[in-house]
Amino acid sequence: MKNKSIIFTQRPKEMPSLDNFLVQDEKTPSLSNGQILLKSLYISVDPYLRGRMNNMKSYIPPFEVGQPMKSGIIAKVIKSKNKNFSEESYFYGELDWKIFQVSDGRGLFPIDEGLAPLSSYLGVMGGTGFAAYFGLLEIGKPKEGETLVVSGAAGAVGLTVAQIGKIKGCRVVGIAGSDEKVKKLENEFGLDSAINYKNNENMVEDIKNACPNGVDIYFDNVGGPVSDAVISNANNFCRIPVCGAISQYNESKLSLGPRLNPFVISRRIKMEGFIVFDYAHRYMEAQMQLGKWIKEGKISLEETIVEGFEEIPGAFLGLFSGKNTGKMIVKI
Repeated sequence: MKNKSIIFTQRPKEMPSLDNFLVQDEKTPSLSNGQILLKSLYISVDPYLRGRMNNMKSYIPPFEVGQPMKSGIIAKVIKSKNKNFSEESYFYGELDWKIFQVSDGRGLFPIDEGLAPLSSYLGVMGGTGFAAYFGLLEIGKPKEGETLVVSGAAGAVGLTVAQIGKIKGCRVVGIAGSDEKVKKLENEFGLDSAINYKNNENMVEDIKNACPNGVDIYFDNVGGPVSDAVISNANNFCRIPVCGAISQYNESKLSLGPRLNPFVISRRIKMEGFIVFDYAHRYMEAQMQLGKWIKEGKISLEETIVEGFEEIPGAFLGLFSGKNTGKMIVKI
């Protein structure tokens, strides 16, 4: 069995490139007692991985130069010398970017192929769906008839947020980066309106037109000028779950926009950042509800699948140019 890994070679100063990764051959490891041999089936690429490429303190440790990259992976047990793990079973875990690797089983979570497709446990049935579920419901607290604006609405988290917003009876307005995505959000996913921020001369006015009753909830996945424009249209007591800031991840220093403190004060806006790990004790609750909505046809498993282990770095870089609709996943 031929094995490969992808090594993190150097820290990028701004936008990463293929030079930050090295695909190398390596031996398939042998097993000791208590270990299992895993084969990677699906590998998740996510915007937050960009932050781990910087050598700075955060909620999760940075990647080490010269070591394999890591992310969420769906893997199959090929061989087992651990009585708690049977061969041919499937697990999710944060694992190395390798085709084959050995594990003692710690940090692995069993997944049920009968409940949902395996790849969905990297998306709607996994961390992506959990971020959408808890961020919107616990911080956004949507009420029927309210207006919800979602930036990065065609992305993995944003698309799930938008669909949950519709389930909860909100008017949902999505912000995306192409006319094609705008049409898809409106025609296929039932959003009430969508805006292309890249083809826009006055975001503040366009958001105002799309949200005639103002903005009650803003689910922020991007930060930057898009968020400035949305917050300018915020209603009193608007709630803003802050999930991501992909527009700023590749900047060498933090950019500063309009000073929004007067809006936050006068309109009593609640703006709260969160990490999905904050809700780890409630993952099962989210998974059961999301699975129910999927079976009822209320949430779509929209995925962009790239095939081939060596394509992982390119798929990751594609996140920053909007090459995905829904969850970006690499199939091995």
